[in-house]
Amino acid sequence: MTTEYRHTPVLLDEVLHYLSPHDGSVVVDCTLGGAGHAAVIASAIAPTGLLVGIDQDDAALAAAADVLRLGQQTTLIKGNFGDLDRLLSEANIPYVDGFLFDLGVSSPQLDFVERGFSYKGNAPLDMRMDPAAGGITAADVVNSYQESDLARVIREYGEERWATRIAAFIVAARARRPVTSTSELVDIIKSAVPAGARADGPHPARRTFQALRIEVNRELEVLEQALESAVRWLVPGGRIVVISYHSLEDRTAKQVFARHAQTCTCPPDLPVCVCGVVPVLRVLTRRAVVPTPEEVERNPRSRSAKLRAAEKL
Repeated sequence: MTTEYRHTPVLLDEVLHYLSPHDGSVVVDCTLGGAGHAAVIASAIAPTGLLVGIDQDDAALAAAADVLRLGQQTTLIKGNFGDLDRLLSEANIPYVDGFLFDLGVSSPQLDFVERGFSYKGNAPLDMRMDPAAGGITAADVVNSYQESDLARVIREYGEERWATRIAAFIVAARARRPVTSTSELVDIIKSAVPAGARADGPHPARRTFQALRIEVNRELEVLEQALESAVRWLVPGGRIVVISYHSLEDRTAKQVFARHAQTCTCPPDLPVCVCGVVPVLRVLTRRAVVPTPEEVERNPRSRSAKLRAAEKL
């Protein structure tokens, strides 16, 4: 595997505990990346299990192929997990015992400045997870959205206090010339955020870049769609494990799990149920599971990780 795609799996012990893979399991890693989790899961389900790895990044799939023993027990699929129904059907997967979603941008995507995800270098404003698939870029969002829509994206997806001001500064800047690079956008954001607010806390552009990435890739919409598909594909006793890295992803997973775990809503004095609500999932994590201080020290990128898990009834 290339050095760039060497993947330190986050919350690995916890993933194995809640996913509970064993010989014969069919497990789908919906965010394969460098196969850090997948390699350990593949060992756990050998020799008769099947590991299905999905990723929309060609470099990630190539790196994973170097790690995993491809053959009858491993299937790698290029695609977006938002198309889970189609991808699994085309691969003739009959059912699934476990799904893993390790969300967020992979380290190589952050580290390769030319991908346009990072505010730490200079690159074209792209941020598409799969550029070959087309679709809008971050530059399209920055240069074509109305000011109110731009402020909404930055506020909702970046949870940015200064969203309205940043949007106004972007619109003023693009009136002079299009904003096409990450460094140009960083400079605009720094100008928009008051000096006092820039003195402490994270990089002033971090939340805006997160918001643009989520908008470009429709991440929350795609995640909810994928989780709904995963619930349908699971066999009884099968499990879903989701690792998220910001509150919006975590909230989406929590809401989908809660919706499918809902029990009868009829008044307790009714002799029979008339609402028809039957729970489909049992939530296994009453609260999100977070990394230990020791793991955070070993792998700082795990700091914001939260794990939630549910089981099909």
